[in-house]
Amino acid sequence: MADLQDDPYDTDSTAAVGDLDAPPSPPAPGTDPSTAPASAAERAGMLMAAYPVIDGHNSLAPTLLRRRGANHTHDLEQGETFLDTDMPRIRAGALGGQFWSLQVDAVEAREGGAVSTTLELIDLARDLIMSCPDSLRLALGAGDLADARNCGRVASFLGPVSGAAMGDSLATLRAFHFLGIRALALAGARWADDGLTRFGQEVVRELNRLGVVIDLSGASDETARATFAVTKAPAMFSHSAARALTDRPGDGDGDGNVPDEILSLLGANSGVCMVSFAPDRTTRDSGGPSVSDVADHVERVRDVAGQECVGLSGTYGHEADTPHTTGLEDASCYPRLITELLDRGWDDTAITDLTWGNAARVLRDTEFIARAAQQRRPASTATIEELDGARR
Repeated sequence: MADLQDDPYDTDSTAAVGDLDAPPSPPAPGTDPSTAPASAAERAGMLMAAYPVIDGHNSLAPTLLRRRGANHTHDLEQGETFLDTDMPRIRAGALGGQFWSLQVDAVEAREGGAVSTTLELIDLARDLIMSCPDSLRLALGAGDLADARNCGRVASFLGPVSGAAMGDSLATLRAFHFLGIRALALAGARWADDGLTRFGQEVVRELNRLGVVIDLSGASDETARATFAVTKAPAMFSHSAARALTDRPGDGDGDGNVPDEILSLLGANSGVCMVSFAPDRTTRDSGGPSVSDVADHVERVRDVAGQECVGLSGTYGHEADTPHTTGLEDASCYPRLITELLDRGWDDTAITDLTWGNAARVLRDTEFIARAAQQRRPASTATIEELDGARR
């Protein structure tokens, strides 16, 4: 049986992590009257050119896999109007990093096809990245963010994958990591249904050791609490919003917003909530949500969790006729939200933390903690049978 004790290292040591990917600081608005931006939109463009958006969740790969049965192909480089994501719109949106979601739906997970479907999604996503060598670059670590940006590419992280896709096997988790997976969602896994079982706790420790970001979007509140009690690395909500504004509890299948109590725990964990633009997470009345509603959610997360714990998640990657928030219909629209926040009085540091700095820090800290853990803890050989008395 694997050693089930908490790792002895101190997470406070993450303060020693060097800034591997700090972009050059843009000139402060107003320092040169001849070049100072004349509007919030121009200021947004200047800031995002130096600090592009790292987005927490794009579902293009599952969408394309679904359409593959109809012999559909997608030219991401040239773009097609029936989808909300392509390279022309990604460039217009000033995207610098993307987590490409490889999650399977709950029905498939329950029917036992999660592992094979996830492998298909990994294969599809890697092919997609390779098909756009002038636009995308596979990212396996924090340093790849800077490398990709310096080459004019979008750093592309594989994941989150579904916790159920592990097949209740830590060896499968390590195989996913070997294939490039860098984020895993706990929602939907039977060992993270309402809290964490002993095996679930071991999964969290192994994720820390590997340097895989823990995604809590859609997980129950009890699972989030239990995860914060175990993890040594910062966690992420890849596509959630503030439950105080839109009451959508987590259902364990990947949906749900985050209550203030959990946002406070996220702040203590130094994690990040990537605020979703999806209308079902941000609507606040009988009408459809707008850019202003999403900005309200961003500010609520900032006010409760802290400025260093909020990021962005367009939650794109769908057919164009899927409901979208008005003004944020596709991957070109991030500057509209940044302009709204600047109009509300956000300063340059708060904006660049939101777009780039906070997510980049979570990646750096996760990687740093993994290096420390690997010196103290071998790969776990624990099984769900011996820890939970459950059958695989």
